[in-house]
Amino acid sequence: MVTLASQINPSPEVALWGSSKTENLGVEKIIVNTISNSNIRYILICGMESRGHLAGNSLLSIHTNGIDKKGRIIGSEGAIPFIENISREAVKRFQQQVVLLDRIGLTDLTEIMKIVRKYKDRGEVYPEEPLVAISQKKRQSTFTLPRSGDIIVSEEFVMDSAAGIVCPTKDF
Repeated sequence: MVTLASQINPSPEVALWGSSKTENLGVEKIIVNTISNSNIRYILICGMESRGHLAGNSLLSIHTNGIDKKGRIIGSEGAIPFIENISREAVKRFQQQVVLLDRIGLTDLTEIMKIVRKYKDRGEVYPEEPLVAISQKKRQSTFTLPRSGDIIVSEEFVMDSAAGIVCPTKDF
């Protein structure tokens, strides 16, 4: 269950329970945690949206529409709806494994628990093994390309880090 930006006390009757306030990292964490457990077949989205980020809207959008080639959640109205740390395979698995129950705005615990009890024993285990989503490595930019040696100390000196020797650049 995702409580969005609302603080709603957890229940032991729910496999996963937590808030999500962002349309990018929050959605990624929900996907990763969900696909790592084949028993999770329903996700209740309740509570109030966080202003501007719209994590609930983004979660519904990624489930329905997926992501484009740049990692943008198709149809999301959130401020920064980009998925950067999980694969398309993880997104597809999430789309196939779970049914989302859209109750955005619902904060009444009694009503929430009625929905939880209605769905908690429905559905069979997802037929595939749990999927462990590995974060994609972000590209790291290089600020300075060495002219010689492997560490530039200054314009006049370089260091051979394997040997631990600092030498004038003219010697390289």
